[in-house]
Amino acid sequence: MKPATTAQPAKAYVVGVGMTRFEKPQTRDWQYWDMAKEAGTAALADARIPYEQIRQAVVGYCFQPSTAGQRAVYGLGLTGIPVYNVNNNCATGSTALMTARQFVEGGVSDCVLALGFEKMTRGSLGGGGADGGADFKASPVARHYGIMAAAHGFERTPPTAQIFGNAAREHMARYGTTEAQLAAVGAKNHRHSVNNPYAQFQDPYTVEEVLAAKPVHSPLTRLQCSPTSDGAAAAVVVSRRFVEEHGLHDRAVEIAAQAMTTDTEESFASGTCIDAVGLPVSRAAARQVYAASGLSAADLDVIELHDCFSVNELLTYEALGLCGEGESGKLVESGATTYGGRWVVNPSGGLISKGHPLGATGIAQVAEITWQLRGEAGERQVPGAQVGLTHNIGLGGAAVVTLLRR
Repeated sequence: MKPATTAQPAKAYVVGVGMTRFEKPQTRDWQYWDMAKEAGTAALADARIPYEQIRQAVVGYCFQPSTAGQRAVYGLGLTGIPVYNVNNNCATGSTALMTARQFVEGGVSDCVLALGFEKMTRGSLGGGGADGGADFKASPVARHYGIMAAAHGFERTPPTAQIFGNAAREHMARYGTTEAQLAAVGAKNHRHSVNNPYAQFQDPYTVEEVLAAKPVHSPLTRLQCSPTSDGAAAAVVVSRRFVEEHGLHDRAVEIAAQAMTTDTEESFASGTCIDAVGLPVSRAAARQVYAASGLSAADLDVIELHDCFSVNELLTYEALGLCGEGESGKLVESGATTYGGRWVVNPSGGLISKGHPLGATGIAQVAEITWQLRGEAGERQVPGAQVGLTHNIGLGGAAVVTLLRR
């Protein structure tokens, strides 16, 4: 009689990733289906499989029309597979990836494509009526901006920069965080992007240059804010069986744990912008991922996190447990989050310098971590990276944290 065996939980693996260079809108003469084809083709080539092996596709975007996902994947092949269109604000890309993972882990399909893209317009993103106009109450982020209005009022600055800038002001008042520490985030990420051929910006800046840049909403300057961007990213997500049947062990990076959280009363109870922009949901998602994987912040080697504004990188350090509450300014200032430090955070340049095409961002983060864990990141390679984490957040609100390991 054979001894009883314990069934191992199903796991999903990223075996192929690809992305376009992120570009300033209207710089390149392309449409969203062109960029989607470029990223998808690269991911399939990286996985060493044809599109005909894909059984489902999950496509994320925010600003393109309904069923744009179908138009996007038709450039890869006309195979009749199900195509799902998802939108979760800035967390759209990671939401597409999470849906693909769930299809694989649930046994629905062995091979799923997650694709995200965005073709944006130049200029700052609007805030859904944050100017207090007639459409304010109908905005999906009305409650978040309502918190800001009650605490700080409205100013004539871009609304997303305004709510994050006010979170920075709160952090400075509460913990003594300095403008130089906020600027250190921008300087670090611009420095990292110098070695990333996919980055929208590849120029280094000093802390002093970041501080001297054009103000957007005090204390944030232009070099501390993510730009609007065009671009796409894709990932092929498969089962263990698919890895074994196709000999993809050298390509496979395990999705060890993943969690999505949305707002609870904690996001609003304090009446602060710090909580309204997502600290509680990020912290909750990180805790779920650590509990599911048995790992912690101490086990991480490389991190791609959602630095839409410099202050959000600091808030996310605290949410991920890299430091204690209020200690994030000192952490970045110490050099702990760059090469030679305890972790390397945003080796790609992050959203601030790599760019931020909303639907593509979360998948591009996973592409970077996949390259890092395979040792394929070139001049920006983190030595010996074995465990990586991505953090992608959308105001309104959703946070997705994904832990990957070689």
